[in-house]
Amino acid sequence: MELNREQLLAAYHQMRTIREFEDRVHREFASGEIPGFVHLYAGEEACAVGVCMNLTEVDYIASTHRGHGHCIAKGCDVKAMMKEIYGRKGGLCAGKGGSMHIADMSKGMMGANGIVGGGPPLICGAALTAKTLKTGGVAVAFVGDGGFNQGTTLESMNLAAVWKLPAVFVLEDNGYAESTASSWSIGGDPLERARGLGVPGERVDGHDFFAVYEAARRAISRTRAGEGPSFLHLKVNRYYGHFEGDATTYRAPNEVEKIKSERDCLMLFRKRVVESGLLKAEQLDEIDREVAALIDAAVAEAKAAPMPSPEELMTDVYASY
Repeated sequence: MELNREQLLAAYHQMRTIREFEDRVHREFASGEIPGFVHLYAGEEACAVGVCMNLTEVDYIASTHRGHGHCIAKGCDVKAMMKEIYGRKGGLCAGKGGSMHIADMSKGMMGANGIVGGGPPLICGAALTAKTLKTGGVAVAFVGDGGFNQGTTLESMNLAAVWKLPAVFVLEDNGYAESTASSWSIGGDPLERARGLGVPGERVDGHDFFAVYEAARRAISRTRAGEGPSFLHLKVNRYYGHFEGDATTYRAPNEVEKIKSERDCLMLFRKRVVESGLLKAEQLDEIDREVAALIDAAVAEAKAAPMPSPEELMTDVYASY
């Protein structure tokens, strides 16, 4: 493992921030103050952080409708994210995008996306730009198991292979496309599907930060070196429903509780770094307190921020050159 103590602390800080952000949004959404739909990422933190810790400022990512974790992992401002979710001024998209459309191009975050499978075509453009301009950058698309069945994803993987683009396709297989089990809905092996398009891949446990980090390091390094696109199949679980308000009647009794008690990524991370002597429990506890205070402040500032004015309705619709 190449990560030093400072990087391990940063990884835990990001994962804890995602978890606290999502748990808090879950509670706040129930109050009725958050407009629109919300899809939460809790349980999948090791995937976003494990991948994005291998990225640099010249790299881009494209997300899904479940995008908060990807935003935080790529460095987006947490307070501006919370304002965006509340639909307030000061949000990353001026309070007009909401949960499913958070984007921050200054951080290489091309946006969450309400279109299933909408991200892969975007990263082909970003990857082509990186290759043409020789920036050394790569572009990463996160897709869910539902998005992996979309033609947009498969066509993008094929295009990336044909043009040998610096693109990485990450399948976050959380077990369900909405309420349909991925074990039933994905025909064949996702790795074989990718290999059939000429894209080599690897499957790892998405609950294990270290496994994700190492697999992502290999895939991204290979792609950055000009060897063409790569694929990662991350097997993971989400803790909340497909959307806030989902009754989750499709899940087995105590399914989530069992995962939390046995495979929670934060629990596994703490256990490994503390037992190995890399970090102290007190250091992680301090991060927990810092993150809790950050999320409290983010919610308070979001609630206090004004709504966008009617005059702003038609701004940010068309690009100006």
